[in-house]
Amino acid sequence: MANPVQFINQVRAEAARITWPNRREVITTTIMVFIMAALTSLFFFLVDLAIRFGLTEGLRALGG
Repeated sequence: MANPVQFINQVRAEAARITWPNRREVITTTIMVFIMAALTSLFFFLVDLAIRFGLTEGLRALGG
C-alpha cells in the first residue's frame, strides 16, 4: 500500500495534466449531442410508427 502523502502528490500531478475543453468545444459538443438525440428520437419514432402500422394492418387482415 502506498504512502498517503505520496498518493496525494501523485493525484495532484495527474490533475495538473488535465486539459479542459475551451468554451467553443463545449458548445460544439453540446450542439452535437442535441442533434444526435433528436435524430435518434426521430428514428425510433419512425420505427415505432412502422411497427404499429404493420401490426394494425396485419390484425385487420386476420380479423376481417
